[in-house]
Amino acid sequence: MKKLLMPFVVAIIAIVSSSCSVSSYMTQNTNVNQTNVVLSEANFHIVKTVSADVSQTYVFGIGGISKRALKNNAVSELTKKAELTGSQALVNITLHEDFKTILFVNKRTIRAHGTVVEFEK
Repeated sequence: MKKLLMPFVVAIIAIVSSSCSVSSYMTQNTNVNQTNVVLSEANFHIVKTVSADVSQTYVFGIGGISKRALKNNAVSELTKKAELTGSQALVNITLHEDFKTILFVNKRTIRAHGTVVEFEK
């Protein structure tokens, strides 16, 4: 009986102390700041690329804000970090989501990436 108890205890400890992680890219257009530009010629240049991270922790699935609000916060932080001036625009915004679980604690992180372009006058 003792020979069976030890592997069982080791298996339980391994299951309890492990964590899970899920990652996904969101390619749909979830932001509301849209700019329509007709590019008939190369009248712009790339200024920089920016990124921003926003995280939220949930215990037993309770707490924090919704996934949609977290995405909106990530895009908002990205816009702040871009520090747009004059004829600049933020384009090619992509969102990347990481979801990690350790026991009963979940952490969701949204990373937003974008490119700042400036149009010539």
